[in-house]
Amino acid sequence: MKPGLAIGDTATFSRVVREDETVSRLFDDAALLARMPDVFATAYMVGLMEWACCEQIAPYYEDGECSLGVRVDISHVAATPPGMTVTVTSRVAELDGRFIRFDVSLSDGMDLIGEGRHQRALVQTARFQAKADAKARAAGVAG
Repeated sequence: MKPGLAIGDTATFSRVVREDETVSRLFDDAALLARMPDVFATAYMVGLMEWACCEQIAPYYEDGECSLGVRVDISHVAATPPGMTVTVTSRVAELDGRFIRFDVSLSDGMDLIGEGRHQRALVQTARFQAKADAKARAAGVAG
């Protein structure tokens, strides 16, 4: 990782919730979920939080480097219908070698919808992908 990222650095990242990012559309083969409310799915909320943290640290990646989520501790406390904008505020809370921990909060302009912590690990993209590909081959699921 390139120098410059510091504890306390903050960033914001926003996205409009799409119709296909709701609980009822989370898995197209899950009949039980299809009967759930049409509100922003927690799974997508976590994904948006991860995306926001990636955007914050991306300018500091070395060539061939990326980060992967390794820990999530998030509450989801308010519903957000499609069409509303969710804004993630991320703050670097800890830098520990190849690990970066963030404090995050998410708002839809009317309510705090979630908050918590997220940790990412810096990895060499090609090396990590090679290990994942070898695992897929060993499991007999490689394409």
